[in-house]
Amino acid sequence: MTKKIDPCTLVLFGASGNLSRVKLMPGLFRLDSLGRLPDNMKILSVGRHEVALEAWHADIKTMLDAKFKNGYDEKVFARFIARNFYHANAPTDPDAFTKMKAALSNQKTFPQNLAYFLSVRPTDFATVVEQLSGVGLLDESKYWRRVLIEKPFGTDLPTAIALQANLTKYLKESQIYRIDHYLGKSALQNIMLTRFANTMFEPLWNNQYIDHVQITNNEILGVGDRTTFYDATGALRDMMQSHLLQTLALVAMEKPENLSPDSIRAEKIKLLESIRPIPVNDLAKHAFRAQYAAGRVCVSDGHGENVPGYLEELARDGVTESVTETYAALKLFIDNPRWKNVPFYIRTAKRMHEGNTAISIRFKKAPMQIRDEQHQNWLTLNIQPRECIKMEIESKIPGLDIATRTLSIDAPQRQKEDETIDSYEALMLNLMEGDPSLFLHIDEVKAQWRLVDPVVKAWIADKSPVLQYRAGSRDPLESSVIFESKDQFWRYSIELGGDKH
Repeated sequence: MTKKIDPCTLVLFGASGNLSRVKLMPGLFRLDSLGRLPDNMKILSVGRHEVALEAWHADIKTMLDAKFKNGYDEKVFARFIARNFYHANAPTDPDAFTKMKAALSNQKTFPQNLAYFLSVRPTDFATVVEQLSGVGLLDESKYWRRVLIEKPFGTDLPTAIALQANLTKYLKESQIYRIDHYLGKSALQNIMLTRFANTMFEPLWNNQYIDHVQITNNEILGVGDRTTFYDATGALRDMMQSHLLQTLALVAMEKPENLSPDSIRAEKIKLLESIRPIPVNDLAKHAFRAQYAAGRVCVSDGHGENVPGYLEELARDGVTESVTETYAALKLFIDNPRWKNVPFYIRTAKRMHEGNTAISIRFKKAPMQIRDEQHQNWLTLNIQPRECIKMEIESKIPGLDIATRTLSIDAPQRQKEDETIDSYEALMLNLMEGDPSLFLHIDEVKAQWRLVDPVVKAWIADKSPVLQYRAGSRDPLESSVIFESKDQFWRYSIELGGDKH
């Protein structure tokens, strides 16, 4: 359902940065080509240095040429370029924001509803908001004002609370759009509809029928040139604190009253706040970490590549030791009637044998067991790289004997004619529409940090050498320590019935 967008100006801070060049500007162009931007919508790119408008337009063309290798409609390009303006906001200029207000006050050029996308350093979030407020650019007495803030929102619970306190001096909660780009993925949004729009699923979505749930985000890539950032962050804070806990919320939450942003958020908050705290005094049975060692990973066309280990990559930057995890797995329980005693296993890792993001649900044993070690039914919702829904059921083998085998029913979610929309495109559109359902409420952020903080602190305090797993391998055998029963195992994306170690 297409929503109406008010005439507005999108103000992009950090417009010359990598995110803007690779995602934001090409994404806005694609939205324009799909007819989703109103005629009178404008884009004001904000950078640190003076750039002539013609030079900025030429730079935008460079961004689009790099993204759209097969070319694009010149008429759409002309329309898009006409929307774009540039403003230099030098950090050394004490009057920079006063000058920005003067530029934006030109109502003939810029619609007065303003959406700010802060693609800046996290340490600058509060400062930019304070300066916008200081010149009246957040005042909503006549027009709306919205501020989109990039991840991460704090580095732990205290810093998240402090950042929120600084922002709410100048903004209402309804004006703050905390982005988690995972929530913009179509396949992730499909989780809720798969559950609630299909009678065959929702009655089984509880502890009476489900054995356990696995939520996985694995990558073939390593940390690359992000060693400094990654060593100060780790897999738990980088991926699990937001992306995977948000996925869990969509999988496990109760049915919202309706599809309004407030109803969806209310159920997600309720779910996140009902996750049982991880017992730090028994951490080894609930949390597992490891680091990748040197190994061989599969690259394009099945070719292998030898890659260094994480500690070797750090050594290049002069770091001699680290207990930061590149593999993290948690066992979580949800304290409500629906999910009582059902373990949720969440894992994320770099340099694995495959790259895959998926939700895998294993059902309890069938009432009739025809053969030894009969497979239990699985339902897998695959997010990436392939968007699909996969069911595994037992079926009779044709013939005279009574025997069954596992059949895989695999339905691609994406059809050839479907639009391919990047998550940032969806989220920028939601920002302009005023739809916060795919953005994080502060109560969600707090609940997520409250859950992972004790584990992060315990792992930082424990300086014992971290277990190593070979790059390009599967989950370390030792990770099975968190499983509730011996017949549970990590599920992979490509095998029928999964794979036991």
